[in-house]
Amino acid sequence: MWDIKVVKEELIKWIKEFFEENGKGCNAVVGISGGKDSSVVAALMVAALGKERVIGVLMPCGEQSDIEYAELLVKHLDIKNYVINIKDAVDGVLNEMKKSGITPEKQTIINLSPRIRMSTLYAVSQSNNGRVVNTCNLSEDWVGYSTRYGDAAGDFSPLANLTVTEVIELGEELGLPKELVHKAPSDGLCGKTDEDNLGFTYAELDKYIRTGVCNSDTKEKIDSLHRKNLFKLQLMPAFKSSELHIAIK
Repeated sequence: MWDIKVVKEELIKWIKEFFEENGKGCNAVVGISGGKDSSVVAALMVAALGKERVIGVLMPCGEQSDIEYAELLVKHLDIKNYVINIKDAVDGVLNEMKKSGITPEKQTIINLSPRIRMSTLYAVSQSNNGRVVNTCNLSEDWVGYSTRYGDAAGDFSPLANLTVTEVIELGEELGLPKELVHKAPSDGLCGKTDEDNLGFTYAELDKYIRTGVCNSDTKEKIDSLHRKNLFKLQLMPAFKSSELHIAIK
C-alpha cells in the first residue's frame, strides 16, 4: 500500500524545487477542464506556491456543456483565471484547410482543439511570467490517451507517474469537491467517456500497471495500445551523423 500523505508532501516539495530551478518567482499556468486531473494539479500548485501564483485557463470550444465544473474549481481554489474561447481559432484552421482542398479527418478535428488549447496556454504563460503545467496521468499516457503537442505537452508533469485511481485518492486528500474528483473522465470533444473509447475501465488498467494482473482480452488491448503509442512518451528522434560532432560538453 502507498501512503497518500507521503506522496502528497513529496509532490509539493518536488513542485517547489522545480520552480526554484526553472523559474523562481514564476506563476503556474494550468488548463482547467473541470476534470480530476486539472483539478488535482491546480490544487497541488496552490499547496506548493500559494494561490497568488496559480493561473487557471478555461478554454471552451464554443459552448461547453460541463463548464460549471471548471468554474467550481477556480472558485473553490480562489485562483486568478481567464476564459478564452478557442472556437474561432479551431474554425479558422479547419476553414483554411478546406479552402486549400484538404478534407479534415475526424481524428484531425478531435486533436486540433487540444493542440490549440496548448498554444493558448503558452501564450497566456508567456504573458504572465508563467510555466505551463502538464496534467496527464500515468494511465492515460500508458495507452496513448492524450494528444501529442496538445494536452501531452507542458513544462513539467506532476501526475505522470500516478494512475487514475491514485489521482482520485490524491484529490480526496487535497480536499477537492467530490464532483470534481469523481467526474467521469472525458476529453469533452467527441461526446464519449475515456472508458467508452478505450474499451476497458481505468480500474482494470491501473491494476494491470501496478500488479501485472489482467484478463487476457483486456491485457491484449492495453498492450497493443501501449506499443502503438510509445512514441508519444519519447523525445522526437533526431538524426546523428558519424561525420558530425558536437565539441561542447
